[in-house]
Amino acid sequence: MADFVGAIDQGTTSSRFMIFDHDGNEVAKHQLEHTQILPRPGWVEHDPVEIWERTNVAIQTATRTAGISPTDLAAIGITNQRETTVVWDPRTGQPYCNAIVWQDTRTDTIASALERDGRGDLIRRRAGLPPATYFSGGKVQWILENVPGVREAAGQGRALFGTTDCWVLWNLTGGPNGGIHATDVTNASRTMLMDLETLDWDEELLGLFGIPRAMLPKINPSSDPEAYGQARTTRPLRTAVPITGVLGDQQAATVGQVCFAPGEAKNTYGTGNFLLLNTGTEPVRSEHGLITTVCYRFGDSPAVYALEGSIAVTGSAVQWLRDQMRVIRDAAESETLARTVEDSGGIYFVPAFSGLFAPYWRSDARGAIVGLARYHTNGHLARATLEAICYQSRDVVEAMFQDSGVHLDVLKVDGGVTANDLCMQTQADILGVPVSRPVVAETTALGAAYAAGLATGFWRDTDELRAHWHESKRWRPQWSEQRRTEGYEGWQKAVQRTLDWVQVS
Repeated sequence: MADFVGAIDQGTTSSRFMIFDHDGNEVAKHQLEHTQILPRPGWVEHDPVEIWERTNVAIQTATRTAGISPTDLAAIGITNQRETTVVWDPRTGQPYCNAIVWQDTRTDTIASALERDGRGDLIRRRAGLPPATYFSGGKVQWILENVPGVREAAGQGRALFGTTDCWVLWNLTGGPNGGIHATDVTNASRTMLMDLETLDWDEELLGLFGIPRAMLPKINPSSDPEAYGQARTTRPLRTAVPITGVLGDQQAATVGQVCFAPGEAKNTYGTGNFLLLNTGTEPVRSEHGLITTVCYRFGDSPAVYALEGSIAVTGSAVQWLRDQMRVIRDAAESETLARTVEDSGGIYFVPAFSGLFAPYWRSDARGAIVGLARYHTNGHLARATLEAICYQSRDVVEAMFQDSGVHLDVLKVDGGVTANDLCMQTQADILGVPVSRPVVAETTALGAAYAAGLATGFWRDTDELRAHWHESKRWRPQWSEQRRTEGYEGWQKAVQRTLDWVQVS
């Protein structure tokens, strides 16, 4: 029997390949960043060819470093940045344009028109999503309308659409020579094109965006022994390895955090924050600005749903301090600098660089720093940046309680920002509940590995996966209730200052 499971984690800033053993421990990994292309304000793009090439190199390097042969891998899982949209020619394997990234706001006129004429209600009812620039459907429409030749090619069956899991899977299984064009229910549920009840593409929703059904991938379970074919184009995987799991990155992190019971929640701190609450096998329709999404579907079992709060800018706000403002030299310095002051001194930083996502969904918002006085230093700004990450998460937790009635007993956390002890302590203080980080912090890749391993019998069931989860550190609230309340009231005032800043037609 093979001793390991591999996981491709194709993220917003990098692609990596990780190898896990039967206990869920990391054996090897290799990670490569890709270029962030910013051609205009509000536009964010990636080069799909670069993504595939670097994913390929990551697989080769990780397996070579670990001394692992294909026969040592029971399966491979894929997880990915979700709504990022690729359209390519299946004959040549060449994209028609750069991928439009989930953060991109160029489709604001499409989303606004859907909302204005009432079609947004249909999207909410069928797909569980608000009409927003975040999701894939508007991005596909924009490509069909603005990239020369794509509409005609789509009509002739010469244009495929997929999120980056599709793109990687298609290339990994042969590309123009028989590559499999498929996705899973979690990624499909992020498009505004899938019916949450039937778990299939919806003709009426496709009609809203003018998207031919022939462009779309087949929708499969997140864990399946046969649906995704075999990796056969990547050296040194000269022997075919089954691909048996696909999950969008935040759903993968939920699986990696073993949130398998209704009421369990996790928050991933990456480029943005993504807080998911398992709601069981019935979708809970949000009335307070959250997303109703598929959490996972394992084999023939019923789909499990989640409420999600998606926040566009959290970890990338720290990157902004580093790269644009040059306030810090590296991400770790944000904590050091923030600790030079006792608090933020009453300033708030609302990093609405791409508008505001959940629970506001305001594409007209833009970033603001409010409450500044001559007294304030770069330390106060660093601390306000960390607090912004935590206050945005509280916005989502408040909405989740209103929708579900669930009071969190503990918040499981993962992602790069969780290495910042001050930020995690601040999160516990602002929420008023303990925050728990697992021993294995790479929960996104681990979740993809779990999905793949479950399909092949490498892991027996979810109870076995639960036994692998162990806590690394817990932060408990220290703020008084008065400080918590006053701080959040100030945050809400600051958010209001960011609204109606740009005109959305």
